[in-house]
This record gives sequence, C-alpha cells and structure tokens, in this order.
Amino acid sequence: MAAPAAASNTLDLRLTIGLVGVLIASFTAGLNEYVTANALMDIKGALSIGYDEGTWLTVLYAAAGVIGMAFAPWCSYTFSIRRFTMFAIVAFAFLGWLCPFAPNLESLYALRILQGLMGGCIPPMLMTVALRFLPLDVRLYGLGAYALTATFTPNLALPLAALWTEYAGWEWAFWQAIPLCLICCSAVGYGLPQDPLHLERFRTFDTVGLLTGVPALAALVVGLLQGDKYDWFESPLIGTLLIGGGGLLVAFLLNEWTHPAPFFRLDLLKRRNFTFGLIALVCILVMMSVIIGLPNRYLAELHEYRPLQSAPLTLLVALPQLLALVLVAALCNSPRIDCRWVLVAGALCCAASCLGFSFVTGEWTRENFYLLMALQIVGQPMAIIPILMLATSAVTPAEGVFASSWFNTTRALSSVLGTALVNLLLTERGRFHSDVLVGQLGDSMQVLEAHLSQLQATLPNLGRSELLEVVSRQLQEQVTVLTVADIFLAASSLALLVLALTSILPLRIHPPRSAAPAS
Repeated sequence: MAAPAAASNTLDLRLTIGLVGVLIASFTAGLNEYVTANALMDIKGALSIGYDEGTWLTVLYAAAGVIGMAFAPWCSYTFSIRRFTMFAIVAFAFLGWLCPFAPNLESLYALRILQGLMGGCIPPMLMTVALRFLPLDVRLYGLGAYALTATFTPNLALPLAALWTEYAGWEWAFWQAIPLCLICCSAVGYGLPQDPLHLERFRTFDTVGLLTGVPALAALVVGLLQGDKYDWFESPLIGTLLIGGGGLLVAFLLNEWTHPAPFFRLDLLKRRNFTFGLIALVCILVMMSVIIGLPNRYLAELHEYRPLQSAPLTLLVALPQLLALVLVAALCNSPRIDCRWVLVAGALCCAASCLGFSFVTGEWTRENFYLLMALQIVGQPMAIIPILMLATSAVTPAEGVFASSWFNTTRALSSVLGTALVNLLLTERGRFHSDVLVGQLGDSMQVLEAHLSQLQATLPNLGRSELLEVVSRQLQEQVTVLTVADIFLAASSLALLVLALTSILPLRIHPPRSAAPAS
C-alpha cells in the first residue's frame, strides 16, 4: 500500500478549521450514542416501546458503531479523508433526522444500525487527521483533542439528555446532531486537503477479513451487552454469539496476519509501547465506564434522582476537561518530563477516587461525590494523553491509518466491555449480598423482631405486612450500596494494574519535534 503524504511543518488557518470540524463532528457522534442511551426511558415511553425492545436500540447502535470504527480508516484512505468524512457526517445527520419518524420498531432498528455505522466512522478520522496533518510540535494537542471524545463526551451526555427530555422533547435526543453536523461538514470541506482516490485498492480487497470481522464484532458486542439480560451462557443465543464471535475473531486475526493489504496490521503489536498503550487504554476506559455510569445509577435507585438532578455531577467532570487536557498535553510536550510519570500520577488519582467511592453508604447524595469526582478531573487526562503519546510514538505517519483502526476499535470494545462488566457485577454481587443479608435475618429472628419493633415505634400506623415491606426495601437498598462499593473497588484495581504495567512495559520517549528548517 502506498503511504499517504506526510504532515506538513505548518498549521495554517484553513487546515485548523478542517481539524476543528472533524473534532466537533467526533464529539457529536459520541454524544448521540450517550444522549440517546440516557434518554432511553423517555424515548421508550413516547414510542410505546417495552423494556426488552428498547435495549436493542442501544445494543444495535453500539454494534454498528464498533464495526464502523474498525473499517473506517481503510475507507478514508481509499476514498480520501475529506470525501469520506463529509459523507459520514451528512449521512449521520440525515439518519438522525429520520429516527423519530420511523413508522415501526423494525424500521427504527434499521435506522439506528445505519446511524451507528456512520457515527462509528467519524471518531477514527480525528486520530487519522491528527497523526497525518498536524506538525510534530503540536501533535500532542491533537491527541489531547482526541482524548476529549473519551473523557468529555460521555460526561456531557447526561446533562444534554436532561435538557432535551425535560425542556425540548425526546426527539431532540436524535436531532441535536443536525445543526452541528452541517457546520462540521462545511468546515471539513473547506479545511481538509483533497487527496486522490485510491480505488485500485479494491484489486487487493480483504474480502475474507470483511466477512469474518464484521460478524465477529457484531456478535461479540451484542453478546456482551445482552448477556446479563439473558443470563449469559444459560442462554443458547448468548453462548452462540460469544463463542461464535470469538471464533470468527480468531479467524479474522489469522487472515489479517497473512493478507497483503489487511485492515489491521498485527505486526504493530510487536512494538512494546504500542501494545502497552492498547492494554492500558482498555483498563482506563473500563474504569471510566464505572465512574461515568455508576454514581448516576446509585442516585437514581436509592434517591430517585432524575437525569436533571444528576447533571451537575457529570458536568463537574466534563467542563474542566477542556482546560485539563490542554494543560496535560503541554506538560507531556516538555522534553524534561517523562510522560510515564504523568501516567503514574493519573492512575494514582483514578485509583484513589475509586477507592474513596468504595466507602459509599446509603446516606450519600450528590454532594458526597463531588470531591472524589474532582480527582477524576485530574486523573483521566493524565492517564489518557500519556497512553496515546507512548503508543503513537511507535508508529509513523504512514502507519496512522492502522494505528487509528487499532485504537478506535479497542476504545469502542472497551466501552462495551465496561458496560457488560458493570451489569454482570451488579447482578452477581447483588445476588451474593442479598443471600447473605437474607440469611442473617433468617438465622436470627430476634434481630428481625427487634428491628420490626423499632420500625413500629417510628411508623405506628403501619401493620406487620407493611413493616415487612419496609424491611424488604431497606434490605434492597443495603444490597445496592454493598454492590456499588464492590464495583468501585474492582475499578480501582484496574487503575492500579495500569500503574504496575507502567513500571515494567513502556520505554521512555521524548515529545515529537519537527526538524528545524534549513538556514
């Protein structure tokens, strides 16, 4: 494969406008997924969709998004970055406009699959453009902008979902993308250079890779996200999806190893920093899935918080990221700073935050989360940017397409894996704590009767059956608290694992620098 042109040593206004267009389009694509997931309750109510049918709206979108992230870099080089990005943006906005008008559930599923595919195609363009066009002196800032799609976007989604559902209407969970997409498409069309088409690549098209990779990723994502609902391997469907998807993934990787023009270059995994970057990225993103979703889930279940009431908590993390990522990128861009130490500090902040959350009690409200969330403001960018810096130092601009495929697919699968692990732990640890607490009450009837007597004194108008319902509700609340604490503790272990791996795997690198111009 012919290598794409290398980055120039200058960043003019026109190219900056194009880069900003790709950045905002990536934000928009990510927001659509998270906003519709947070507004799903209102969407299901408006469309009279049941719980089981509603879960497929997010699952099918996520599966299509992972497929788009995996294969979009190949398409961007074949059809040119500018053409392909503009096509993906316009198609994404058009499909979002159509979703509220779907005449039936099946057509809504089809629209969500297509929109997820287009939405997944946009974020890889940001990394591809940053690696190819940005001068070396400012490349870390471009990677910092890419990191915003993992740290800023998910935290901003809940406040936006609350805004649309409370004040504008559930349709805007889909339509919010349209104005920004129109602006981004214009910016990309104006700012990005136009590359020639490379349609000759179809002569060596990796057909086997496509036929094995697409169903493998789809089956794994659907199996992971629906596994908890169908009781994992107790369901023949989930067992078939996970085992079959895993087998197809192995076949896909074997094919990529031998194909002359693969979608993924496996030889990149021989590079120490690159492989470390992928492993560390998985750990950090799975941990972030816990931090982003679990406090809101806890507040909703124990204190009946609506998204509007939980919004300040996520905004606390989201908005400072805009400044924190720039500062961390500037820190890592200093030749005197070893970015591995920055990563260690970030992992420690994330681990400390999760450990603090593991002491949660049933009395915690939104205000109790603020201080520990503040550690995430510092920890997330200090973890993500050094990981990107270490990994991308191992690839050349000509290999940026393949690096983008690896990173974006890993990022998408990590988000899916994080959601699946949280659901699994909520179920399994919830059952464990429920069995223990119920067993303790059953073994000591004196304790139960004493507790009922205390409740009777505070609630004299309730009969015994109503008091038992109160005990059952208190028991369930305690199960929720203990389960949430266990999951936060597990999340802290992921951050500590990154800390341990950083001490042994990555090699010291220096910030990229452009060659000095000839006198």
